Amino acid sequence: MRRSIPEATVARLPLYLRALTELDPGVGFEATVSSERLAELAGVNAAKVRKDLSYLGSYGTRGVGYDVALLRFQMNVSLGLTGERAVIIAGAGRLGQALANYVGFRERGFRVVAMVDVDPAKVGSNLSGIPVLAPDEVDQLLAANDGCIVVIATPEDVAQGVVDRFVAAGASNILNFAPGVLSAPSEVMVRNVDLGLELQVLSFYAARKEGSVDS
Repeated sequence: MRRSIPEATVARLPLYLRALTELDPGVGFEATVSSERLAELAGVNAAKVRKDLSYLGSYGTRGVGYDVALLRFQMNVSLGLTGERAVIIAGAGRLGQALANYVGFRERGFRVVAMVDVDPAKVGSNLSGIPVLAPDEVDQLLAANDGCIVVIATPEDVAQGVVDRFVAAGASNILNFAPGVLSAPSEVMVRNVDLGLELQVLSFYAARKEGSVDS
């Protein structure tokens, strides 16, 4: 039986993986890394690093640290990144196309396999080498890409309907860029990226520094 990993720890694993990537042979190879060094690179404290890594079964060696290559492998396995994971983008507008062109996807183990859009002028075309499919092709698309991640990049007013369509076709992992909160069955993982909300939070802290609001 696999040990359950807390959600907060899961959220930090990509930070550790990014830090370990900085220790890659092509960047300046370090065969081992201490919890203190990994904490510094990831922006957390060393005690948290040690506890988080213990969930992966990695405890390091006193006085030596963690084997970088082994730890990267464990991270990739835990994050389901031992092979390229398919990504489908719902919405081939400016945001959808910008996300499709993001080189960081491929560098981190993700491959955009298709975009889905209702615009007949876009359906059947290739945007930056990525095919644009019609909504009635969603079932086949998901069947051919088991375990894929669906990225919602549509206007807010149609986002819920798009999610419902993908969930009905079997989608269980959704990253939402549309404003607002989307509803989905409990077994479907939905993560929201609300840029406007994040800007408001930063504006709050900016205002505190400016002394324009009470502390």
